[in-house]
Amino acid sequence: MKLFSKFKLGNIELQNRMVMAPMTRSRATNNIPTSLVVEYYKQPSGAGLIITEGTSPSPNGLGYPRIPGIFSQEQIDGWKKVTDVVHQKGGIIFIQLMHTGRVSHPDNMATGTTILAPSAEVLSGEMYTDKSGPQSYPIPKEMTLEEIEYTQNEYAQAAKNAIKAGFDGVELHGANGYLIDQFINTASNKRTDKYGGSGENRCRFAIEVATKVADAIGPERTGIRLSPYGAFNGMETFEGLEETYEYLVRELGKIKLSYIHIVDHSSMGAPAVPESVKSKIQKAFGGIIIASGGFDKVSAEAALNNGKGDLVAFGRPYLANPDLEKRFAKDSDLNQPDFNTLYTPGEKGYIDYPVLA
Repeated sequence: MKLFSKFKLGNIELQNRMVMAPMTRSRATNNIPTSLVVEYYKQPSGAGLIITEGTSPSPNGLGYPRIPGIFSQEQIDGWKKVTDVVHQKGGIIFIQLMHTGRVSHPDNMATGTTILAPSAEVLSGEMYTDKSGPQSYPIPKEMTLEEIEYTQNEYAQAAKNAIKAGFDGVELHGANGYLIDQFINTASNKRTDKYGGSGENRCRFAIEVATKVADAIGPERTGIRLSPYGAFNGMETFEGLEETYEYLVRELGKIKLSYIHIVDHSSMGAPAVPESVKSKIQKAFGGIIIASGGFDKVSAEAALNNGKGDLVAFGRPYLANPDLEKRFAKDSDLNQPDFNTLYTPGEKGYIDYPVLA
């Protein structure tokens, strides 16, 4: 099967085409990966590529409780233990850099931090906090041009820190309504300067972040995740969406990024990403595509054979099956994830799923 064949990602050889998708698990203590996190990433080392949970490049980007960062020495040291054990097991691991932007609450952040966003557009709904339970989202601060540049440089420094921590590369989280996506989407970007208005202007932040990170660690070690038609965190389908993404990925292709990871959450109730859009992205980018969104073994193999992607990411199956590639190879039954323990502290529902003998 193509799914189990080796694949060259830049200068890195992957043992198969299965990708463990990035999934927030909220187990970091004081935003530092612990021995529990080390064990969690050790278990799925048979994946061709592991992409970590969203990890903040900045104190301002720590929107959720107990998510990790990669901006302090303690965090670098914590992640180094993760990458060491993954590499000892023969795995490859990228870190996902996720600045949450307006998807945040002060109770989840340190004193002296600021909730930043392209515009002062409040997100409807509530954010869970360990301190006070669910709380309404506050109005974020519209970023100044100086804050935009500073934040972009934080991404670049975080990427350097990631390489220092032993990661094989980084994935920029440009999807699911977080900061990069907030600039792209008209629901959250009401700016009238060079970072707002036209599709090209709204893509500027993403392109500049990708350029700075690629310059810092190499484009071959830099990927990006995008979610056209995504509805998560208050994103909307906007006029000119397809043309905007076509422009964006063409510019990212010029940077020669390692890959584009396309999110399609239609299996979870979000609007479907039309095949025509995926095809446009693939053609405009001209590089490696990671397909994701509700795949199983059969549909993943079909996607690879039909040229719909070069690698396939699996999210929910990896939650409960760290030995997913073995289960697929043997056509074994899959464990079902316990969604009640997705974000709770501790081992339960995190590192205690049974594996095949």
